[in-house]
Formats: sequence, structure tokens, C-alpha cells
Amino acid sequence: MIHGLFHVMSIIALVYFVVLNGTYLVFTGVAWRGITQHRRERRYAALEEAFASPLTPPISILLPAYNEEAGIVQSVHSLLALRYPSLEVVVVSDGSTDSTVERLREAFDLVPVRKALRAGIETAPVLATYASRLKPSLTVIEKENGGKADALNCGVNAARHAYVCAIDADALLEEDALLRVAKPIVDDPERVVATGGIVRIVNGCSVDHGRVVSVGLPTSSIATMQVVEYLRAFLVGRVGWSRLGLLLIISGAFGVFRRSLVEAVGGWSTTTVGEDVELVLRLHRHLKERGEEYRIEFVADPVCWTECPETLRVLSRQRRRWQRGLAEALWRHRRLVGNPRYGLLGMFALPYFLLFELLGPVIQLLGLPIVIVAFAVDSVSLGFLVAFLLMSLFLAVLLSVSALALEEVSFRRHASGREAARLLAYAVLENFGYRQINDVWRLQALVDLARGKTKWGEMPRRGLGLPNEAPSRS
Repeated sequence: MIHGLFHVMSIIALVYFVVLNGTYLVFTGVAWRGITQHRRERRYAALEEAFASPLTPPISILLPAYNEEAGIVQSVHSLLALRYPSLEVVVVSDGSTDSTVERLREAFDLVPVRKALRAGIETAPVLATYASRLKPSLTVIEKENGGKADALNCGVNAARHAYVCAIDADALLEEDALLRVAKPIVDDPERVVATGGIVRIVNGCSVDHGRVVSVGLPTSSIATMQVVEYLRAFLVGRVGWSRLGLLLIISGAFGVFRRSLVEAVGGWSTTTVGEDVELVLRLHRHLKERGEEYRIEFVADPVCWTECPETLRVLSRQRRRWQRGLAEALWRHRRLVGNPRYGLLGMFALPYFLLFELLGPVIQLLGLPIVIVAFAVDSVSLGFLVAFLLMSLFLAVLLSVSALALEEVSFRRHASGREAARLLAYAVLENFGYRQINDVWRLQALVDLARGKTKWGEMPRRGLGLPNEAPSRS
């Protein structure tokens, strides 16, 4: 009886890793082909023409801010300096209790104005609106606290343009990032409804006046592990899902959306910690139920730089929050899972995220111990054990190394041979301990969800461009 149970459980674990890593192996091939094609097209991307063209759509950049006095002026300066033909920046101070608005008032000579806001999306009350005497394309809104999603919705109500770009207050965009992320919209404005760019780790880089002037690796091992993790997730995972037309996540740090659609679906949800994935799912659902042709695209080279956690305690809060957000989004849209009405979205993408992203940590943590015990009690053969190790560990290492190779061949942001060698070492090492710790946190997130935990949790940051010795909290 016990032998049979361990045998069945071992087969389930092996099949799980075959499907999981097999899917990512296919995505890796798709990513190599897609990014190679993208690099060829980039030579003829005609960004200068897009910059000068009257057909390039104006964009409203939405910047939700809560107690961001330390870096808000630098962030706004960097956004206003982006190379884009027509943009506005809408800063929404979401009940800040520090000097966020005062810093902006001093830097940009803000004056109170009576700005008409659309009432399409309900938000917490607006307290004041300001215009800048120095920068006509800057609007600042002061409102009662309602959370990041509520601040974004307020920004949507205030936005003048047909497309909105949502970014984090502590994120840095490269100078031409907005032009590059908007290119799919310029090429196919009828069908492309949303786009997202790659998010990279700024820890270890040199930052000057809101620009990354030198790319480096973090000194922290935890942060360096995340560099590898982000490369695999974005260059392989999101490229693969995007090519299939099944992209479910546009990072909350950097995404462009057709404003009318965001309004049509009710804006970002204020009752989930995963408002980014939930909004994209709602857009998919809305458009599929209306039988409309559409595309939601990921673009691999418009770069948004963001700071990542450098301690296990803070990283655990972030990952548990991400997992709770995914669980909430899947639960809200559970009727889509396995529903043929929604095509590959319902029959493949959502079941995959349910089984391999939400529930996967159970098998990823227990699979190897179960197979080892099964081998010890003669429930499986040595050949089975070797096959399991190849599929669960060796192939996982190969996928991480392949993602790193794709980065080096395609973009080569880390030009130093020493840094490349360090990344290669971490691409191997992250599979032995780091991933398993993440799986523990993802399981804890399900416990958090069952207990009704809804808080974001504090995210201490050193501050972009600040010395590593001088951490600040925000």
C-alpha cells in the first residue's frame, strides 16, 4: 500500500516537472527566436521617425506617490525629460503624510487650480489639484489615502490622453523607454490595447539625476539572485506568453494601457494586492466576451529600473504579497479556468498558472523528498530517480543559464566578464536553496490568504542613487 502510494506520488511529481520545465524549454526557444527577430527589427525601428511622427499617440504617465518626499522631485524630472513627442505627467499624492507635495510645489512652482476630473472611476476624495508654472505638462493631485490602485484610478480620471502609462514612484525609465514600449501601439493601434516593458534590478548600478549611467551587479547575494530571476521571468516567461497572445502580467512598475478600456472595466481593483495581474485578466475577459480582436504585448528592451529587496525578511513580504495577488486574481476569474469560451486563455494559460504558479510550491518542495523516500523503499528505480533529478534540477539550471545567455547575446547589459561569470554562478546556485525558500514563502502566502491578511507590508529601500551605507525607509 505504502509502496504504491509513493510510486503514484513520484510519478505525479515527475510529470509535474516535465510539464513545468518542458513548457519553459519551449518558451526559451520561442524567446531566442522572438528576441533575435526583435533585434533585427530594432535596427530599422525608426525611433527618430516615431519621435517626430504626429501619429505617435500622446501618453499620460500616472505616478502614484505615498510619502515619497526623498525622491519624488528626481522622479518627476526624469519623467518630464523622456524622449517622447507628447506626454503629460500626473502625480497623485495618495494621502501622503510627509512633504511629498511641498517638495513638488517648491521644485515646480505649483499653483492650485480647479481641474475638471472625469467621474468614470470612483476614488477616494480629491483634496486639491495643482498645475506647474514651469512645466505645463505636469499635474499634481492631492487626495485622501486609498492605496496605489485608487491613486492610479484617480490619475486615469485626470489623464488628458488616450493612453496611460502606470509606473512606480521609485522606478526609473530609460530615456527612450516610452518610445520603445509604445511601438506596438504605433504599429497596430487598432488591436494593441496594452504593452509592458522589462523591469531590471537597479541595485549595484550608478544613478545620476534619475538616469542609470553605469550598470553593475549588487553586492548582496540575495539581490544578485533576483537579477537572474528577473531575466528568466521577463526574457523567457513573458516573451513566451506574449508570443502566444496569453500575457497575463504587465508589471505594475511599467505598463501602457488604452485609457478607454481601463475605464470600461472599472480601473485597477482596490480590493486586491495584485492589482496589476487582476487588471490584465479583466481586460482579457472583457475583450474576449465581446469577441474583439486584440493584442497585449511584452516588449523586451524598453527598460524600467527598480530597486529589489536585499534582506530575506523584506523579500519574503514581497513574494508573499505577489502570491496572494495571484491567488486573488485567479479566484475572481475562476469561471474562466478550463472554459473553452475563452480559448487558450481559459484552456491553457489560466490552468497553467493555477497548477504551476499557485499550487506548484507544494510539489516543488515535496517532490524531491518523496522521490528519494520512494527510491529508498524500492517504490521507484534508480533510473526513475536519475530521470527526476534531470528534469527537476538539471533542466532548471539549464533554463536559468539559457536565460542568462539570451541576455548576454541580445542586450549585454553586464559587459564585464567578471560580472557575467558571477551571474553564471548564481544562475546555477539559485536552484539550490533560493528557489526552495521562495516556494516556502509562496505556501505561506496561501496561509496569509486564508487568515484574511490584506496588508502590503513595509518595503525598506536604500534609495536610488544613494550610497549602500545609507538606507532609508519608504
